[in-house]
Amino acid sequence: MDSTRQNSPFKQGTPSGPLAKVAAFLLSATFLVLAFMFSLVALAVVAVVGVVLGGWLWWKTRAMRKQMKEMREAAQQMGDGGPMPNDQVIEGEFIREVPPAQRLR
Repeated sequence: MDSTRQNSPFKQGTPSGPLAKVAAFLLSATFLVLAFMFSLVALAVVAVVGVVLGGWLWWKTRAMRKQMKEMREAAQQMGDGGPMPNDQVIEGEFIREVPPAQRLR
């Protein structure tokens, strides 16, 4: 026996009359529209904050990007720009064997 259900001041289930059904539908639709509007505003705020922070970061790193570009150009002029087109680069893995006396215990 559930005593809380019997003494509850609120009715459970669907509204009984047609006016109550219309009011419930209108309230539900209103809450749905308000939730959608809130989500759009929140999304717009997040997008604007992201664009502003991205622009700020881009602006603050412009001197570093300029310096990196100058260093890359200077390295290419000196011939230290990495492997030449005719060079072969062999990629691989290796395992270093440590003698038992030097291993960590």
